[in-house]
Amino acid sequence: MLVSGRRLLTALLQARKGPFQPSRDMRLVQFQAPHLVGPHLGLESGNGEGIIDLNTYDPTLPKTMIQFLEEGEATLSVARRAQAAQLPVLPWSEVTLLAPVTRPDKVVCVGMNYVDHCKEQNVPVPKEPIIFSKFSSSIVGPYDEIVLPPDSKEVDWEVELAVVIGKKGKHIKATDALAYVAGFTVAHDVSARDWQMRRNGRQWLLGKTFDTFCPLGPALVTRDSIADPHNLKIYCRVNGQVVQNSNTNQMVFKTEELIAWVSRFVTLYPGDVILTGTPPGVGVFRKPPVFLQKGDEVQCEIEELGVIINKVV
Repeated sequence: MLVSGRRLLTALLQARKGPFQPSRDMRLVQFQAPHLVGPHLGLESGNGEGIIDLNTYDPTLPKTMIQFLEEGEATLSVARRAQAAQLPVLPWSEVTLLAPVTRPDKVVCVGMNYVDHCKEQNVPVPKEPIIFSKFSSSIVGPYDEIVLPPDSKEVDWEVELAVVIGKKGKHIKATDALAYVAGFTVAHDVSARDWQMRRNGRQWLLGKTFDTFCPLGPALVTRDSIADPHNLKIYCRVNGQVVQNSNTNQMVFKTEELIAWVSRFVTLYPGDVILTGTPPGVGVFRKPPVFLQKGDEVQCEIEELGVIINKVV
């Protein structure tokens, strides 16, 4: 079994015995398998035993999540039919999960968006969302490795709820915003604190966007599969030790407010990813500070969404 396959097995076992169970509603994935040509779109089976290959079920479907989302309700209805049918399942041991979204038009990030994270830093709660970005080239899969850059000695962890946009919009009203959401996934906003806080004129971008600094996954859980995205337990563990433990109800600006705010400035497109901020417990504010080292393993987990596991190399 591949290294990523072992992490997948660990994640599945973690989910079954962990503090909460992943949702078994509509869970869309991008994956690869040795017998398939290129990435395929899939659906986690209802019994959790593997992946339903949507492109085998309907060869006319797009093979990337962004194209799938661009086609809207037509492709979602195909996925629903596949979910209801008794279809063959590819076992986890035969697939490699990719990030549920790859090469989005933009990855929008939100700073200082948890009340308890602001308290941790002894700073006031923001009056307006603090927006920055990561380049989409930083995205990797849910069980891929995080590569420590030689230019940084202060690489830190941040578990985050990620919102995936489902349709194009500009100047979106907060009351309409959830209609623009395809679903949610788990993100790890890996951060080089030396570059974020002291280098590059203290602009955050470079410290946030090294290659491999945005693990995503394991699945895109559709909006209607989550009862309340703003009441989910959220954890990060480093080498098995819980370092972040909070709830998305601590978010200062909820999904609707963030979409309304960001869309004042830019057009949002299907597949765009919004990282909604991290709770307290990051390494840089520990006394003394703690940073990721080669050989560490980071698990980021959110209730109903699942867990991603990334080895640091």
